[in-house]
Amino acid sequence: MPAIFLGHGNPMNAIERNSCTKAWSDLATTLPTPRMILAISAHWYVAGSRVTASPRPPTIHDFGGFPRALFKVQYPAPGSPELAERVRELLAPTRVEPDAGWGLDHGTWVVLVHMFPNANVP
Repeated sequence: MPAIFLGHGNPMNAIERNSCTKAWSDLATTLPTPRMILAISAHWYVAGSRVTASPRPPTIHDFGGFPRALFKVQYPAPGSPELAERVRELLAPTRVEPDAGWGLDHGTWVVLVHMFPNANVP
């Protein structure tokens, strides 16, 4: 599978249909369905390096000032503690802490609601 950079743009893209969201949907039809997705987010500000290790990461609405409809969006994709552990192994000797408290922030789900709307890819 390719490594792809997809910037989410305006968080409203989660609930709007436009050229960006159509491109994300179209892109997903050209790729094989991945077994898992590793998303790197700039929206998780913590000391050190962390990886989400929850089997059911919550949808995080880490923004303000948007319409209520955006805050109602849920993206209940399963997590993968196994992938989190593999990430830790691959980045060693850099210390990467597993974190079961964080979830999927808008940097991830704004794009994925269009690419994989069934939220069935860990």
